[in-house]
Amino acid sequence: MCETKEEVADLLRDIGTLSELQAWSERFEVAKQLSQGLTYREIAANTGASTTTVTRVAKYLENGEGGYRNVLKTHRHHRLHTKTDEQNTESRERSDSVLKKYLHK
Repeated sequence: MCETKEEVADLLRDIGTLSELQAWSERFEVAKQLSQGLTYREIAANTGASTTTVTRVAKYLENGEGGYRNVLKTHRHHRLHTKTDEQNTESRERSDSVLKKYLHK
């Protein structure tokens, strides 16, 4: 069992292809923005994800097993807070840099 962030990252790099890692990263960013209360169209525009992907992530955020909610520390039908466009850009840049760090390890 993975006990640290580094162990989780190593496991994901071992079991996922580059395209899978990118898809997981995109879905997680979608989930973060959903939890912040952004609209589906705003999230699609911000992340490049299709509205179908946004809808699918929203379904699992609300009715899934709780994985997204556990990581995001949110609850069903509960939104954290709305961020400004500048904060959303910073969040996306951090997500991109985290993914790049893991891919280049």
